Amino acid sequence: MKVVIIGGSFAGITAALTARKKYKEATIILLEKEERIGFIPGTLYSLLNGEIDSLEEAYFITVEEMEQLDIQVSLNTKVESMDTDSQQVIYKTLDQLVTISYDKLILATGSVQNSYQIEGMESNKIVKYKTIEKTRAALELVDKNQVFTIVGGGQIGLEMADSLINKKKKVQLIESMNGLVVKYFDREMIEPVLKEMQNQGVIFYFNETVKEIEESEETLILKTQNQSIESDCAVFALSVKPNIPYLDPEVRRHEDGAVFVDEYLRTSVKNVFAIGDTIQMQSSLSNETFYISLVNNAVRTGVVVVDNLVNSQTPFIGSARTIGTKVFGYYIASTGMTEAESIFFDEKIAVTHVSQPVSLFRNQQTINGKLIYNVVSGKILGAQFISKANILEKINTLSLAIQMGMTVTELAQKDYFFHPVWSTVYDITNKLGLMKD
Repeated sequence: MKVVIIGGSFAGITAALTARKKYKEATIILLEKEERIGFIPGTLYSLLNGEIDSLEEAYFITVEEMEQLDIQVSLNTKVESMDTDSQQVIYKTLDQLVTISYDKLILATGSVQNSYQIEGMESNKIVKYKTIEKTRAALELVDKNQVFTIVGGGQIGLEMADSLINKKKKVQLIESMNGLVVKYFDREMIEPVLKEMQNQGVIFYFNETVKEIEESEETLILKTQNQSIESDCAVFALSVKPNIPYLDPEVRRHEDGAVFVDEYLRTSVKNVFAIGDTIQMQSSLSNETFYISLVNNAVRTGVVVVDNLVNSQTPFIGSARTIGTKVFGYYIASTGMTEAESIFFDEKIAVTHVSQPVSLFRNQQTINGKLIYNVVSGKILGAQFISKANILEKINTLSLAIQMGMTVTELAQKDYFFHPVWSTVYDITNKLGLMKD
């Protein structure tokens, strides 16, 4: 069996490694347009905050490691088109067009930042970070400029604001919604972060959408529907879009351009599969699908797709939209539904809040938690945490609870370790279940 994988980031590499374990005799070929594989896109944030020292640390795997497993890697390879009738992929390398056949094809080319139709997006004063070249250029922009405008108040926007403030830069943030990380947090939960950002000098422009960018020799002017905002540089931290310009028209798409797949990650064309940022994700809470770019989804789909290459046997269980990060001194984490978005669901929901010390012997540090659940069934629908202590791992418990259909009653009885230095008598995840109405 000949397996061709397009894309050398988290999804594609995971699929290649998993396929080698499962199919010892298969020919596995990975095509990557960049000069190296395994670049970690969030590296800019880590570099600016001093969590890593150089771009050389920004890779999670090398070509040599792949080749030791008898996985063929073709770098500087840009896929131009695919022909699903003849089961062939046409790519360009060294200015030559090459045609390669496949038995199974996996689309894993990820996403792009520059997909928004905003005039002026091509400016060299806009910070981008999806590739190593763009990250290198971004570091130079940060070093040479003082005033930055971040467009987008999601996780990436908050992380960039945090790192730029730490670099003593002036930061402005434009957000089209009336709040921060609104997909993941209800307003009262994220309020401490908002206040701390204001205390540290971040200027907010909520309910504003960038329509146009003007560039002069010295500045950028970002024009919204209401005003013009001037800065040295801009950071576009908006949602990314699928990067699949080579796609055969025979392959069905969603309206947003993402590839349509079934529960086994099969496309509408035989022997063609799609994973990671090329697809919409099945929700763990409903029959709906949505587009969301998260590494955990890329990796999990990369594992599941291999089980289904020959026989459709392992359905992908979907995404609970689980995130966690540290910004402005707070660890924040979320999974599943927010209370604000529950109005779009038919279920009657209830909410519990808990605030308690991180542990018995560290009672000066607190953790605030919120749980959303179905009143009738008791099933857990969502959770949010915020604390100045590192409590990020706790969100994984609630994410698993959502995917396993756990109820609040079962959560209250969840087994947990106890140690007075590291925990309280009741873990907050249990306490959230105990607090139900």
